[in-house]
Amino acid sequence: MCAKLKITHPVDGDVLNHHDGVETTDGLKITVRGTIKGGGPVTVNGESASTAGEVFSCDVTLVRRRNTVVAESGSERDDILLWWDKGSVKRYRFSVDDNIEFLKDLGLNPGAYSSLFDHWYLAFWREMHRTYDAKIHVNIYYQRNGFDLTQMPDKWKEEWQENAPWLHLSFHALADQPERPYRHATYTQLAHDYDLVCGHIRRFAGNEVLTKTTTVHWADCPKPAAVALRDRGIEQVIGLFWMEPFEKSCTTGYYLSQEECAHCDRRCAWYDRETGLMFIRCTSVVNAVKVENIASHLDERTSTPETSEMVELLIHEQYFRKDLPHYDPTTMDKVRAALEWVTKKGYKPVFWSDGFLGS
Repeated sequence: MCAKLKITHPVDGDVLNHHDGVETTDGLKITVRGTIKGGGPVTVNGESASTAGEVFSCDVTLVRRRNTVVAESGSERDDILLWWDKGSVKRYRFSVDDNIEFLKDLGLNPGAYSSLFDHWYLAFWREMHRTYDAKIHVNIYYQRNGFDLTQMPDKWKEEWQENAPWLHLSFHALADQPERPYRHATYTQLAHDYDLVCGHIRRFAGNEVLTKTTTVHWADCPKPAAVALRDRGIEQVIGLFWMEPFEKSCTTGYYLSQEECAHCDRRCAWYDRETGLMFIRCTSVVNAVKVENIASHLDERTSTPETSEMVELLIHEQYFRKDLPHYDPTTMDKVRAALEWVTKKGYKPVFWSDGFLGS
């Protein structure tokens, strides 16, 4: 049954910034709107709202990072939670999914690499950091094709730690296959796999490289499994919230409803207060776009004020590898094109877990 009183804008869990209202050092002034069936007086955070028939509106100033907005009319009540992204600036992060092959190279032949950056893959990412000041987040598997993380030595642990200010590692999945391994996962399954991967990351690379952000393989898992991540300190997850043309639905939005996925794709970030997870919108899967189209694609994906403040760039390891079927010789050029775009547009490199959403 629909509630008589409903706040309709903003949406519960929205992350708001200077694009959503008038920002000063003291607060963010926004307009709250909603409906009241049958009409009647409404207050919002104790202030009288303007009403026109069954619609009400009221200006509210958010003064804290996390704010509760309450609408009341007689015995009716509705409340939403809103985040104030105070002093928000344009920023971006580059993440890399499906990683295991470079770790296999290192783990099976450690004598060939006196430094992590003797490996061409990590050397490339260090070049991107040195050239663009990029911060790189690497999501890894536990095992693939006869190799697992128990075979990864701690030989380079100090080097991982030294480079942690720009290079992070986190859990992605137990393995690449089967596809969508966590679609029906339980709390226990995802907790086990997360602990397994992160335990080895701590062993061979140190706590310094770990982060409060990750992307589950295929960005797909039920709510109880997602709670297992939150219980282990994960605060933000990356999702691909657009509608898949063949599926005719969003299938990479974890446990969120289709309506929630659509809302997430219209904003940079959204918070689910039931689980305590912040969902961050993937702006572009860079390997899926031709080099010459990357700039226009990013222009399109950041064309509204609500989508322009935070950019998440995503790519996959297999497109770099000549020994794998998905190899694309233009992959490094795609990375450079995406980094050229964010740099020219004035985006600051961040990790989402640094401060409030990295800003």
